[in-house]
Amino acid sequence: MSAPERIPPRSVKPGADSAELLAQGELTVRGRIREASNAALFCTVAYDGLEASCVYKPVAGERPLWDFPDGTLAAREVAAYEVSEATGWSLVPPTVLRDGPYGEGMVQLWIEATPEAELLALLDAEEPGPGWKAIGFAEVGEGRTALLVHADDERLRRMAVLDAVINNADRKGGHLLPTPEGHLYGIDHGVTFNVENKLRTLLWGWAGEPLPPEVLAVLKALEDALRDGAALAARLAALITPAELDATRARVAMLLTSGTHPEPSGEWPAIPWPPV
Repeated sequence: MSAPERIPPRSVKPGADSAELLAQGELTVRGRIREASNAALFCTVAYDGLEASCVYKPVAGERPLWDFPDGTLAAREVAAYEVSEATGWSLVPPTVLRDGPYGEGMVQLWIEATPEAELLALLDAEEPGPGWKAIGFAEVGEGRTALLVHADDERLRRMAVLDAVINNADRKGGHLLPTPEGHLYGIDHGVTFNVENKLRTLLWGWAGEPLPPEVLAVLKALEDALRDGAALAARLAALITPAELDATRARVAMLLTSGTHPEPSGEWPAIPWPPV
């Protein structure tokens, strides 16, 4: 994702201040993000002496999806943020659902990524080298193939677990934003939380491998946070359907029972297209 030219400087980093700023601040549209398949507007938001850059995706600009007939992309983006925060990993930038210049939509803090960070690569090899995990072979033209790999990076592993929980149907390389400070964020979570298995991702490198103890502890805490009456469950109930909430609980339970990273089901294309 790229912004129009002349990005205003951000004065707020992800945190409590940024969430309040996004929810209460005055939105000013600066331009449109042309690469987005649905309406995505680059904005600034100002409140109580603070200002930041952000993305505003109005519900009115969403294209209907036959396989996501319920709810809105905007609400699912906020739900993904809520689950991310519950893990303690903060993998999704602060995101709120609010009214804006073109009606209700999601507003998310803009993240400046480090483009030179190597998270994905194409190798002229049969096996990944040290520090890499294989995704699969990709056509690179003229009848040639190359091995598509991602970094063996704990930040990516956490992202893979989050995607499995929220059933992310579109984890592309361009949706991964590493920051100069070393944090990793994921964006574009509008096609998530479906009751059917639709997991499509580039992060298959750990498929079938045991989940680390730290991840299992996070999933157990998330299971408790999703129980009826818990605060997270109540927030999600306002964003996704009861069936989608139950399916999220079931996915967490399945991960805890198996103790392993999920594998492609074979019932749905495992890798999004285009992958980047």
